[in-house]
Amino acid sequence: MSRRNLLTFMLLLCGFLLAGMGRADSVLRDESWGTGTRRTMDVYTVPARSLAPVIVMVHGGGWRIGDKGNPGLAEPKAAHYNAMGYVFIVIDYPLLPEADPLTQAREVAHALAFIQQHAARWHGDGRHVVLMGHSAGAHIVSLLASSPELVRQAGAVPWLGTVALDSAALDVGRIMRGPHLPLYDQAFGNDPGYWSQVSPLARLGARPAPMLLVCSSLRLESCPQARAFAAKVASLGGTVRMQPEALSHRDINITLGKPGAYTNAVDNFLRSLGGAMP
Repeated sequence: MSRRNLLTFMLLLCGFLLAGMGRADSVLRDESWGTGTRRTMDVYTVPARSLAPVIVMVHGGGWRIGDKGNPGLAEPKAAHYNAMGYVFIVIDYPLLPEADPLTQAREVAHALAFIQQHAARWHGDGRHVVLMGHSAGAHIVSLLASSPELVRQAGAVPWLGTVALDSAALDVGRIMRGPHLPLYDQAFGNDPGYWSQVSPLARLGARPAPMLLVCSSLRLESCPQARAFAAKVASLGGTVRMQPEALSHRDINITLGKPGAYTNAVDNFLRSLGGAMP
């Protein structure tokens, strides 16, 4: 190779390496967090400089469908938060009819415990974990935030904070006693005692870790339920932020991570957690 060609090659190589700095090392697909079906996760890692904070993302789908490959679930969030130094993990969990919503919350708690204990495998810090969920996933992470006993029973420890992306199922009793979509009957049945067990608002009895409640102002029930839940968190001395967005339920999920005021608001909440942002 001539000296000129060698110089050109070295410049191209340096440019390639510089372009890759700050981006994900790799995506590890279908890593197991437990045994059996649907207990896997995709891990978007970051370069190994020091242990990085971790975001654990829980998908939606009406408690019955969906998975970690849902369009817009991982991207652009993973690229955005990898660039900010986060390990970003998207999990699967058992669904209806195999697992009812309360069982699903317990499964996600087990996934959280596994991630906390093994985060260093992916350059993550298990002490600095944020739970995030969309739709049914937002209900699940809010239920865990309201139910510390479910977390302890799974072997998990408290996490830094929770981001709930447009759950309209924070007050399950209110939903089930009024007009509602059939998917809620499939998920919650007709037993008021069970409604209380799976209702984040009903179970909330102690100050949770800081929470961000993103809600769609275009939906009838989303922001009112978030507002009632936020008021109860505040009455218990907790830290909670409401983030109404004039976005559809779908867009609240798929646009997070894209440049704009919405992503900035979520990032500002994460910064407020202390230790969560590199």
